[in-house]
Amino acid sequence: MSDVLIIGAGVIGMMMARELAQSGVKVTLIDRKGCAQESSWAGGGIVSPLYPWRYPEPVTQLATWSQSSYVHLATELLEETGIDPELRQKGMLMVAVEDQADALAWAEKYHRPLRLVDSDFLYAKEPELISDLQEGLWMPEVSSIRNPRLGQSLRRSMELNSNIDLQEHNEVSELILENTQVVGVKTSAGKLYADKVVVASGAWSGELLKPVGVELPVEPVHGQMMLFKAVPGLVDRVVLKGGRYVIPRNDGRVLVGSTLERIGFEKRTTEEAAKSLYETAVDIIPKLREYPVEHHWSGLRPGSPEGIPYIGSVPGVDNLYVNAGQYRNGLVLAPASTRLLADLILRRKPIIPSEPYRVDR
Repeated sequence: MSDVLIIGAGVIGMMMARELAQSGVKVTLIDRKGCAQESSWAGGGIVSPLYPWRYPEPVTQLATWSQSSYVHLATELLEETGIDPELRQKGMLMVAVEDQADALAWAEKYHRPLRLVDSDFLYAKEPELISDLQEGLWMPEVSSIRNPRLGQSLRRSMELNSNIDLQEHNEVSELILENTQVVGVKTSAGKLYADKVVVASGAWSGELLKPVGVELPVEPVHGQMMLFKAVPGLVDRVVLKGGRYVIPRNDGRVLVGSTLERIGFEKRTTEEAAKSLYETAVDIIPKLREYPVEHHWSGLRPGSPEGIPYIGSVPGVDNLYVNAGQYRNGLVLAPASTRLLADLILRRKPIIPSEPYRVDR
């Protein structure tokens, strides 16, 4: 029997297990697939909310804490596992932004490094940008991380930690409830018991909680992305334009994303989205026309009202916790989300006030 059982081995579930295990907690981490095979794998890996000034303050608080922690986390994981998550500290350019005044006001309020730059600056940073851009916004501290490699590195960290029992390809069918207390879960391999249970199942979190009378407003939001097999140096940093983005990898590959579709739990790719993503890519970096599309895929984000996640205990059900609803910002919010819930479980002083993320807010 474990101290804590975590349902969902995405980036958030694995970081949660790592945080608790490093504090001496015995953890069982369980997933119906392999580690980081859902939205953790499917996303782009920008370590910042897109257009961060458009999000409410609770998202900003989590993002600010997480962004500074990724530098240390990436270094620790490389040293610990030998797998480089490929954190690129190259900054982010945003062009054709309609609400620049709001962005600059947000930056001043929260003391974030964001500034208006001219065309000379844009093309010095990214010579292959589409022509005739006059100005843009520059956030020098924004990084990107190669999320599939982050997932691989975290999975290896799980294997190396004796306090973690990792169980992949084992599906949780329901929570085991005794009176008002959760004592474990029923799985495809049998029953598992723990002192505390954490639901960190992304878009599927609400489905797990319904049978115990909890209505969590987390819904699947479908997104499609595309990958170009380009060459190193064609694009060097994240570029946003028109609500979409390109993200370079160390080997030259370039991601473009993403769509937003509310179609339930269905995952599929479409020709319409493929055409739209391709047009987005060449509208930002025209030279991408010269390189082949290598892959087109989709995933399900855990959508929540205003993108504010649910982090904390479940009222009315003892020993049950939730960490879900990060929406488009699962990777950037993961370090702070997991640290905050660990603080609550271990009764430590929280890194930031926990009230905005309450399940019953």
